[in-house]
Amino acid sequence: MTRSLPRIVTTLAALMLAQAAEAQTARFDRFSYDGRSQERVVVAPSQYRNPILSGYYPDPSVTRVGDDYYLVNSSFAHFPGLPIFKSKDLVSWVQIGNAISRPSQLDLAGRGLSQAVFAPDISWHAGVFYIVNTCVQCKGNFVITAKDAAGPWSDPIWLPFEGIDPSIYWEGDKAYIVNNRAPDETPRYDGHRAIWVQEYDWRAGKMVGPSTQIVNGGVDLATKPVWIEGPHLIRHDDFYYLIAAEGGTGDNHSEVVFRSKSLTGPFVPYPENPILTQRGLAADRANPVTSAGHAKFVQTQNGDWWATFLATRPYAPERYAIGRETFLLPVTWSDGWPHILAPKTPIPFATTKPRLPAQPRPTTPVTGDFAYSDAFAGKSLAMQWIGIRAPATPFHTLGAGGLTLRSRAALGDRQGVPAFLGRRQQHHIATITTRVTFAPRTDGARAGLAAVQNDESFLFFGITRIAGKPVVALYARDKAQADTLVTSAPVDPSGPVTLTIRTDKGVMAFDYQTRAGRRTLLSNFDATLLTTARAGGFVGTVVGPYVYDPAAGTS
Repeated sequence: MTRSLPRIVTTLAALMLAQAAEAQTARFDRFSYDGRSQERVVVAPSQYRNPILSGYYPDPSVTRVGDDYYLVNSSFAHFPGLPIFKSKDLVSWVQIGNAISRPSQLDLAGRGLSQAVFAPDISWHAGVFYIVNTCVQCKGNFVITAKDAAGPWSDPIWLPFEGIDPSIYWEGDKAYIVNNRAPDETPRYDGHRAIWVQEYDWRAGKMVGPSTQIVNGGVDLATKPVWIEGPHLIRHDDFYYLIAAEGGTGDNHSEVVFRSKSLTGPFVPYPENPILTQRGLAADRANPVTSAGHAKFVQTQNGDWWATFLATRPYAPERYAIGRETFLLPVTWSDGWPHILAPKTPIPFATTKPRLPAQPRPTTPVTGDFAYSDAFAGKSLAMQWIGIRAPATPFHTLGAGGLTLRSRAALGDRQGVPAFLGRRQQHHIATITTRVTFAPRTDGARAGLAAVQNDESFLFFGITRIAGKPVVALYARDKAQADTLVTSAPVDPSGPVTLTIRTDKGVMAFDYQTRAGRRTLLSNFDATLLTTARAGGFVGTVVGPYVYDPAAGTS
């Protein structure tokens, strides 16, 4: 017996090491969201409400196939990416898929949350849908295709040109790609870019012929316009029209238009540009809409023209956490030029619907006040759930009415994929709740709700262990490389713990409930760390379940 003691000790030590190395899991058995728009707008039956997609749905691109409309948005380094929506009336949209749904499609490893998938463009030709896009800091510009917009979409065909924001213009059986590239001269100032066009052989999947610069700098190069981007070509009457964003994606954002008799120019700017902007309006106006631009036109089956575009709804000057959203306005033509909105005119929250067949209200509406709940009862997650970068292997399982997450990398580790799944925060006023079962084995192990703006700006609210004792805690990271403990309180993790985040514009409160009752951990927390102006980048806040075990590494 004495001789076997070292062997027993060695075996126990090995078991303890194995347990420490095995990543902890956490089980979430529900997630609910209840959001309210800050602007209280009465919408008549003949009207629709802007935005048509609320929350982080930027850079909208729209196309029509028969009586159906399809829309795609940017998703940057979130996965799955490129959400695809469908509508009959241009107003009520239902998500039908994600064009980037397989980790093998794009290598997102190491990408910051505002890198990767920028400004997609969707079109349709000869029975096939096309998305042309840019993966920033990946491999550049690419095309993916699908026979059904819901997917699956193909692996990328990579395109050999510099720049961002490509879109396809179809003329008969020929295709042309127009995009933002460097000018054909040494840039004269920061933000000096140009728009180029080149034929795309869609059968062979390659660029052909010469690449031609059609706009240098923007509307008036002498005024040093910045960031001409998001270009789209259309044909109307006897002219080719080029619409593009100008001024950067902040408060100076705008949409401008040029026209030409030839596809390769010269393109002449509209003398009354811009055709859409919110700059020049009073910053202290009630319920402002700002940063409007990045439009795409679509013509209905009735011959009317409409524009989707992005804009933001700050709750205070330059303060918003929910990202850039998708709006819709009619396009009118006068004197041979398109018009969206007269100068210094606020974007309306309610206006007359398109002359199209009515569509039943979506099961999960994405505009105005709404609530939803997910009990994780299905065989797969709803397509609105997204994570950070793309996991090589899944870190979640569904079963017995719950979602189980297995620890991976920590939030903030840009080289890893955290065990985080979230949904977009779509209102500045919202209540977000989950119920989690988790008993931390080691100090620093944690599970609960995370609200993430990027790898350096996020917060965590949930169960953890500090100095050997289980607690419910709030951690924040404000443009930093490490978390800061805001506050904590003892908690009994032997049963489920319900966690609730209440957000009211820039202020958050944090409640938790156990068998002992409901308590508030903290109220009046300054949550402006989640705003775009403070955090930087192009995305919106994503909130959802998260688990991390520092003893297990990132496996």
